[in-house]
Amino acid sequence: MIQVTFLGTGAATPSVARGVSSLAIQREGEVLLFDCGEGTQRQMMRYGTGFTLEDLFISHYHADHILGIPGLLRTMGLMARTAPIRLWGPRGAERTLGELVTLGMERTKFPVEIHELNPGDVLDRGEYVLEVGAAEHKGACLAYALIEKERLGRFDPDCARALGIPEGPLWGKIHRGERVTTTEGREVDPAELVGPPRSGRRVVYSGDTAPCNSVMTLAAGADLLIHEATFGDDEKERAIETRHSTAREAAELARDAGVRQLALTHISARYSREAPELLAEAQRLFPATQIAKDGLVVDVPYPEGEG
Repeated sequence: MIQVTFLGTGAATPSVARGVSSLAIQREGEVLLFDCGEGTQRQMMRYGTGFTLEDLFISHYHADHILGIPGLLRTMGLMARTAPIRLWGPRGAERTLGELVTLGMERTKFPVEIHELNPGDVLDRGEYVLEVGAAEHKGACLAYALIEKERLGRFDPDCARALGIPEGPLWGKIHRGERVTTTEGREVDPAELVGPPRSGRRVVYSGDTAPCNSVMTLAAGADLLIHEATFGDDEKERAIETRHSTAREAAELARDAGVRQLALTHISARYSREAPELLAEAQRLFPATQIAKDGLVVDVPYPEGEG
């Protein structure tokens, strides 16, 4: 399972309709948090993501993406947390994140690690990697891609039985690519029983960014692209000035990158919660678009036929 929960989907400041930037990605019981705007810990309670996360990834150091860190750490401390947490961010992480950790340390008894990331870094997480890309915004800004590694091909149990291979350890060996010998002395090659490797899934989070090739490259073939769309075409000049994207530009990028789903977030408070005008602008170019709202949960399935 990969499940994305949008905790805050607004830009700059909280509004009645939207909190500010934060989202949780849950994968096989693991929780990763991306950005942490003010009030994130309350949103985590409200939308049921839990507080068992070990990693928080920051896209950049604007206030609406980081002011929730002291409150989150304090809440965890009040919950008697003892497990460490790792904070990851772009250039300047030790200084900026360190100051926020200090603010939240009054009741924090658990270890807090701070790590700096750069575009091109790849974190190997076992069954998947987290790839770091560059976004185009004011100051150092990162985008992130969670990329699952290839999975084993499908194993054919009926064919295995027909060949006289009993269910048990031999099946596991064949599935892992090892040749086995039947009780009749016949060698069986894994290719006879196991299909080709199956691709994993790719989920990409842009952070704040103007449209840029580096995010498009990171998003190529993604199952889900989460891209900011602060403005509509009515505020295109404002988007250029502030190095943000319009809904149409995000849709163009999704189309050109060949993604399967697009979720638009970081919506300016000048638009309603439903933001129908932004949705219409994006769907004209990329129909598989939705406007993210606080509390929206998106499941990311395997490509059709590859589950």
